[in-house]
Amino acid sequence: MALSKKVLITGALTLTIANIVTRLIGFAYRIFMAGAIGPEGMGMFQLIMPIYSLAWAISCSGITTTLSRLVAAEQAKGEFGNMRRLLRQSLMITSGLAAVLTLVLFVFAYPIAAGILNDGRIALSLRILSAAFVFMAAGSCIRGYFLGLQKAVIPAASQVIEQLARMTVILMLAGTFIPRGLEYAAAAAVIGIVAGEALSFAYVYVAYRRYKGRMPYKRPLMTQNQALFAIMAMATPLTLNRISSSFLSAVENVLIPQRLQLWGYSAEEAMAVFGKVTGMAMPLIFFPSAILVALSISLVPSISEGLAMGQFRQVNSTISKSIVFTSVIAFGAGLIFVVFPYEIGRLVYNQDLGMYLLVLGLMCPFWYLNITFSGVLNGLGEQVFIFRNSLLASLINIAFTFFLVPHYGVWAFLAGWLAGLVIITVFDIVRIRKVTDVAPQILRWFAKPALAALAAGLAVNYLHNNYIAALGELLGVMFSMALLMGLYGTFIMLLGIVTINDIRRMILSFKK
Repeated sequence: MALSKKVLITGALTLTIANIVTRLIGFAYRIFMAGAIGPEGMGMFQLIMPIYSLAWAISCSGITTTLSRLVAAEQAKGEFGNMRRLLRQSLMITSGLAAVLTLVLFVFAYPIAAGILNDGRIALSLRILSAAFVFMAAGSCIRGYFLGLQKAVIPAASQVIEQLARMTVILMLAGTFIPRGLEYAAAAAVIGIVAGEALSFAYVYVAYRRYKGRMPYKRPLMTQNQALFAIMAMATPLTLNRISSSFLSAVENVLIPQRLQLWGYSAEEAMAVFGKVTGMAMPLIFFPSAILVALSISLVPSISEGLAMGQFRQVNSTISKSIVFTSVIAFGAGLIFVVFPYEIGRLVYNQDLGMYLLVLGLMCPFWYLNITFSGVLNGLGEQVFIFRNSLLASLINIAFTFFLVPHYGVWAFLAGWLAGLVIITVFDIVRIRKVTDVAPQILRWFAKPALAALAAGLAVNYLHNNYIAALGELLGVMFSMALLMGLYGTFIMLLGIVTINDIRRMILSFKK
């Protein structure tokens, strides 16, 4: 049995559709929030999110990915009993950790808000947030199980349910909470998070109960201790990676407003700049990456299954094609933000985000490639390497923020991001070359897509400024973006990065 291209493409496509839908809902949510509470309120909300991410990292991040990989390997061998045992062990671990985190955050919400995050107004939000942790942990585990089975529809649907619940709750509570001030506005958003996690968990739990009844029964060959060891051996470095990333992200989020005040901003101005970069510009930058996040998630079980079955040539082919596909998407996405940074900021948020979007757009290729590299390396079992790489990038960011932001402002923080991204991209490429037979293709991965983007960008920028802009900002930008992507795609084909045969084979793989 060959490594199934159809399963990989179907899973990635399903998750892509779900990611696009959830990001569209998320954008509507953020646009509404930005208009209601402004950049300072968005900055406050961004202080809460690293706590959420840290709780996810500690309780379930590594175990969810591990479960996906282990279940894929056990399914390839037909060991259905082992799959169930692995899920039960994972649920016990994640739910227990989440319950402890819930208690800690609820009891110590104000000291954390005032003493660590330097804003006591978010204490109420932290207490409410603690109620989401058990639902988040258990739901993530079950989603990882279905991803291991390469049944992406259920995790995808749960994402949509979660976002719809968040949006519905904030719309219901906005009229009551937002007029009472930023503290209550943030609390309303967090209530939406809790509702989303609860409903998402309920959906995947019911789906699992229904799926379990249709699975053939088989006695597990793994003992409880063997299952626990298999999970922890793989999950520990992954979890440490996610914990360190989330913790260091939280450190960055606390440091940035503080160091910006040393640059010369008031506390309110610093929080507003922080909100513009992390709460408004960054979600825009990452919106086109929905398809790559889906691909990265699908790569883990697909590569794991291929390795388990000894199909090394097919694994290498999957990795190489995934990287080429990522580079095309990455340079195309960056191109949009580099050509239309000011227009996008005005049209989406009615804010001046131009220079932020321009600089962040130039980083898109590195950010997007690292999403796929992460999926590849996870599938190859390189969790320790990922941990070291992520730690290095975070330390670079913090060093730039701490030492240079007081002298150069927010641009030093963005420069730190870029430096970290370039370094870990190089390390990722070297590591993939070392553990596989996939040789770096600098022309195809970087030079040719960059050339296609440059040619398309210069042509459309000239046409937009001299002719198309007369159509009005909204219509002109939409028409120019369509033209930009059309020209970029044409140059991609002319340069041989992607061929008609590549597209035909992908379509045939999906139909088979």
